[in-house]
Amino acid sequence: MSITFAPMPDDNGYFGEYGGQVIPPELIQIMNEINDAYEKVRQTPEFQQELADLNTDYTGRPSPVYYAKRLSEEVGGAKIFLKREDLNHTGAHKINHCLGEALLAKYMGKTKVLAETGAGQHGVALATACALVGIECEIHMGQVDIEKEHPNVTKMKILGCKLVPVTRGTQTLKDAVDSAFEEYLKDPVHYFYAIGSVVGPHPFPKMVRDFQSIVGREARQQFLDKQGKLPDIITACVGGGSNAIGLFTAFLNDENVKLVGVEPAGKGLDTGQHAATLTLGTKGAIHGFECYNLQDSEGNPLPVYSIASGLDYPGVGPQHCYLKDIKRVEYETADDQQCLDAFMKLSRLEGIIPALESAHAVAYAMRIAASMSPDQTILINLSGRGDKDADFVANRLGL
Repeated sequence: MSITFAPMPDDNGYFGEYGGQVIPPELIQIMNEINDAYEKVRQTPEFQQELADLNTDYTGRPSPVYYAKRLSEEVGGAKIFLKREDLNHTGAHKINHCLGEALLAKYMGKTKVLAETGAGQHGVALATACALVGIECEIHMGQVDIEKEHPNVTKMKILGCKLVPVTRGTQTLKDAVDSAFEEYLKDPVHYFYAIGSVVGPHPFPKMVRDFQSIVGREARQQFLDKQGKLPDIITACVGGGSNAIGLFTAFLNDENVKLVGVEPAGKGLDTGQHAATLTLGTKGAIHGFECYNLQDSEGNPLPVYSIASGLDYPGVGPQHCYLKDIKRVEYETADDQQCLDAFMKLSRLEGIIPALESAHAVAYAMRIAASMSPDQTILINLSGRGDKDADFVANRLGL
């Protein structure tokens, strides 16, 4: 199956007024070279076939759409379905774009792939893809997240990547991005920075979106085949926003399908300890692009927090910002307690342990389903599995 592409962004990498390349002039040339290489290679039958074969035989696509019957009955109202990205090889949606980025880096003759990771899912997926194509991999990860996501740290080391602990600042995702980007600047000609979400300078929001769009294309057809209609609501968690945009893209023209992104409210929107970027952020530049972000009066990123390490980022993908402004997507929030409740409900009613990131979307679906009728449906992108979070949650809840 070939990749299909939305008409955005424009030639300068903007989705409306968001995106672009807010980077030094010497890096603009490098980014444009990546864009040119991507636009060239993505149209070749060889690349399309190699990626399609890997998606099928390596990742295990298509991932199924599953009716969560017991959860639906417990909550009442609408029927809840899950797009099971947690069943992918490496346990999350991240493998979808990591395979594409690793193949592109190899095609361009790069010698090392660099990346940041929060929850570790991007790190594991990229280390996996780099092992597959035979290219050196270096992952930067905040010390707080290293301690919290120990299973993924172990996997990355087994897969052969160099793991760089980041001890500056809040020692979480934003600081890992800063650290990885500084390493990338040492040799951008030979290094490839494989950004882990639909963020960063152009062309990364577009590339990651394109590779992730397979999620929505599959889900749309699967739902039509099994239910004879499209979902009434589709929802996904939003940090940087890759799993959400991967699901949303195929449904953007379906006006009767409500699209909802769910941000982390952390310890409460009024506490300052959250990462609700689209809900409370303002427009500014971060990590090479323009977006809504959580910033102080001088434009510096604020510290952010979420129980889910993959969501505690002070910016968000530029396409999400545009979709918010044109009101095509609504952005809601779920706090830590709602996330934990959803985590446990799904685990004990369906035997599916979700990633804490994904549990935010489950929490929203549980909240809204009760107000809907039994003939209505909600589709959640279950973006990852909760192996990495199990010990943390058990300790937190005293299990």
